[in-house]
Amino acid sequence: MIKLSKMRYTITMPVEINHKSQLEFGKKLREIREQRRLFQEDVAKSVGISITYYAGIERGEENPTFSVLEKICKVLKVKSSEILPF
Repeated sequence: MIKLSKMRYTITMPVEINHKSQLEFGKKLREIREQRRLFQEDVAKSVGISITYYAGIERGEENPTFSVLEKICKVLKVKSSEILPF
């Protein structure tokens, strides 16, 4: 009997972030959050991230992972196409 193990590979590539897009994304998040009358703390707790990290996303200083982005969209009840600037 042969057992095969699952192997995971991580490839690190230098990726240049478009800061303008990051700022637009954060601004849109803030607008939607405020329309929903939520505080940054409400969103951060629901997503499972720190308030500091969430605030950094809104300021365009942080680049959230796909899973964090997905959770933010669910909490704000918005499609990603409504907040992504591309």
